[in-house]
Amino acid sequence: MSDQFPLRFLVVDDQETIRRLCTSIAGSMGLECAEAQSAEAALERIAEHAPDIVLADLRMRSMSGLDLLTEIKRLLPRTEVAIMTGFASIENAVEAMKLGASDYLTKPFRAEELRLVLERMAKRAALLAENQFLRERMNTEMELNGIIGSSAKIQEVLRMIAHLKDSSTPVLISGESGTGKELVARAIHFRGALAQRPFIAVDCGALTPTLIESELFGYEKGAFTGAFRSKEGLFEAADGGTIFLDEVGELPLEMQTRLLRVLQEREVRRLGSNQSRGLKVRVIAASNRDLERAWQEGAFRKDLYFRLNVVAVHVPPLRERKADIPMLLQWFLDRHAPEAALHVHEDAMRALLAHHWPGNVRELENCIEHAIALRSGNTIQLADLPPVLQAVAATASSSTSGVTQLQDLERATIERVFAEVHGDKHQALKMLGISRATLYRKLKRYNIPQHPRNMAN
Repeated sequence: MSDQFPLRFLVVDDQETIRRLCTSIAGSMGLECAEAQSAEAALERIAEHAPDIVLADLRMRSMSGLDLLTEIKRLLPRTEVAIMTGFASIENAVEAMKLGASDYLTKPFRAEELRLVLERMAKRAALLAENQFLRERMNTEMELNGIIGSSAKIQEVLRMIAHLKDSSTPVLISGESGTGKELVARAIHFRGALAQRPFIAVDCGALTPTLIESELFGYEKGAFTGAFRSKEGLFEAADGGTIFLDEVGELPLEMQTRLLRVLQEREVRRLGSNQSRGLKVRVIAASNRDLERAWQEGAFRKDLYFRLNVVAVHVPPLRERKADIPMLLQWFLDRHAPEAALHVHEDAMRALLAHHWPGNVRELENCIEHAIALRSGNTIQLADLPPVLQAVAATASSSTSGVTQLQDLERATIERVFAEVHGDKHQALKMLGISRATLYRKLKRYNIPQHPRNMAN
């Protein structure tokens, strides 16, 4: 059990001596203890502080332990619950197990029996908590993949995400293909108040021109040949959440007019219907085209441009933030080969830093996947990289000064983050976007001192 995040334990019994014994033993095991003298009091406490482990008496005055077990499992399905009973019987134990109890104790019990039961429950609770953490971290990495780096330009993008995550203001994201515009949109949505609401991504450039209207706004039964049933559009599907209009500059002008009306009126009318439906949707749009020039040239509606461009976020191309390449590189290595502990040879790193990266972060990830597939050991060699990177290396300077400067930058970044979190490795992992194993390798490689309090983390 972690000292930083102790498991919460709640004992429910109308006998004070039993409660004191249980909290004494649980406390000695490092659990954070609380007690309640009735099932009703327990439910009140659970509403404020969800416990990881509950030990409840079977027979209490107004509400039995089995009824409490049922209610806890309804409210907190992952909470471990054990039942104490002074009326030992197979029927009681079987009924408790059917209702979701993970264990039971027969009164009177010895301290060692209680300790064993709590240890079993604590192991299961800790495993559930760890699995939940890993799932959340995986989801977070999927949402923020590519938005990694310490350069000033990418830090500005992250600051904008933090400001916009709880806002309903329309956002226009600009940037070249492969820079991660959709990832920025997802970060704005999933980091904020609408995280549990729908996120609908629409590739406007991939929509068939004849079907754009019905896809975006839906249609009623009989609206056209083949419309055998009514169907909601993508805007309705996003109601209450966020719709992301990727490559919005590819929409035909007549469709831009319909979109402008939806944004202005905050309502949508299905194809074949005379009734409008109110919408509450946050709109995030993106384009790799210069939309300001597009409206000046008549290829994009000026009024739609200003309706979408309330707040602008520009995602820089990778060539303008090459200092982030080592961090991105390590992130992709950890993601695609988590058990291999791979590192990159200096010749390969030199080629990666010299490349222009027209495909941006997406191209970098493809390059790393290519190298991982072709490698023969734990070191990514120049020969493992795609031919275009090998050609770059052939014309690049043989000087290692660029690599050395970036290594110094990486060392300084880790030292700064470590100082900001006061040596807390868990927080450092989140801020740097790297795995625990990678962090330890970097600390050892750069001889960065570790905070004594966290040596065991």
